[in-house]
Amino acid sequence: MPPLLRTLRLRDLFLLFVGSVIGSGIFLTPGLILRQLNGSVGFSLLVWVVGGVLSLLGALTYAELAATNPEAGGLYCFIRDGFGRIPAFLYGWCLFLVIASGSVAALARAFTEHLAEIIPLSTLGKTGLSVVMIAVVTAVNVWGTRKSSNLQNWTTLLKVGIIVILSAILLSLGRHAGDLPPAFGTTQHGFGLLSNFGLAMIAVLWAYEGWQFGTYSAGEVVNPQKAFPRAFLLGSLVLAGLYIVAVIGYLVALGPAGATASNTIASTSLGVVLGRRAEIIVALTILISTFSAANSVLLTAPRVFYAMANDNLFFKKLAEVHPRFQTPAAAIVALGAWSAVLACAGKFADLIGGVIFIGWIFYGLGAAAIFPLRRAEKGRAIPYRVPGYPWTPLLFVLAAAAIVANAIVVAFLDPTKFINLAIAIALFVLGLPAYFFWRKRAAPGT
Repeated sequence: MPPLLRTLRLRDLFLLFVGSVIGSGIFLTPGLILRQLNGSVGFSLLVWVVGGVLSLLGALTYAELAATNPEAGGLYCFIRDGFGRIPAFLYGWCLFLVIASGSVAALARAFTEHLAEIIPLSTLGKTGLSVVMIAVVTAVNVWGTRKSSNLQNWTTLLKVGIIVILSAILLSLGRHAGDLPPAFGTTQHGFGLLSNFGLAMIAVLWAYEGWQFGTYSAGEVVNPQKAFPRAFLLGSLVLAGLYIVAVIGYLVALGPAGATASNTIASTSLGVVLGRRAEIIVALTILISTFSAANSVLLTAPRVFYAMANDNLFFKKLAEVHPRFQTPAAAIVALGAWSAVLACAGKFADLIGGVIFIGWIFYGLGAAAIFPLRRAEKGRAIPYRVPGYPWTPLLFVLAAAAIVANAIVVAFLDPTKFINLAIAIALFVLGLPAYFFWRKRAAPGT
């Protein structure tokens, strides 16, 4: 059976990092974040800065782990090597059932919702096109890693270029720059401010979500010891810069009150400065952005299921590499098929989206793996060491724990969100018998 080829270079990894993150979040969530912070411009911008810093801390930590062990599966392998097979399996299990598949389904649905702003679509038509979009991305990724990476590169460059141009237009034509300084303060204090800041952080980190996916393809990266640190550092800085400038552009175009009231802040702000017809530009941008982000998930996440299958902890078929295309085709098709099911699932898909926060349990655990792995590597040369160790990974781990804890507290305080916590617990409970099932199947003599 042919192995996975190392075909991704520094440029590909950098654009994959950026393209994996930019979906629809930056075009929609800034208004929500402002509302959670009672319209405070200062604290809103602080949330975006802190989100960028946390992503940078995590990315630098993961860069060391990926450079030290450039194996297909990335984060799954970090958890497995640092803490054992059970938590690693639970991560892969949740990744397949919710984190990756739910992300693809949500992106596909966002794609068709914004396409409907250009072409009228029925509810059935939206669902059908969501499935078609997932099928196209799945087929491209089966066809070849190089081909899907090239597609990722061009779509990422296109959407970054559009964000830069849109931000420049908003900043130059907006008329509310003078309204921002008076809105920097806040009317919230104490626990209320802390809790709402935590909720806003969850929304911001959803907009930053996806940079971890680059580690999954570590087994296909050329010279990973140099590529990961450079790509992850540059990618983190570029993303934070793009996001903060875009948010300031929205505020300058709409003013604090207008931005706080908007659910479609990118579309609304561009409509104010260029006229309502300009909103189609935002719709087209989000189409490109969501398509690119979905492609990045199908390009990377199946490598985790490939690694699990090689560890005899998932369907053995998913460990196969296509003899012609040299991709883990079965793993890609499996993820694409389950994502399409979720995209068709209506309200159930909304519930799945509500438990994606459980990914932060494993993102924190993956970063924490650097401590036992450093001890195991003691005396050996490490190709890249995360700067600021041990504080860099420790701060990221603590932040991830705080995000999960805040989500749990909110679930207990808000009955409408308690169902999300119940589903998350159910996923973990179901994962344990699944783990022992596959372990038993892999045992000698069975």
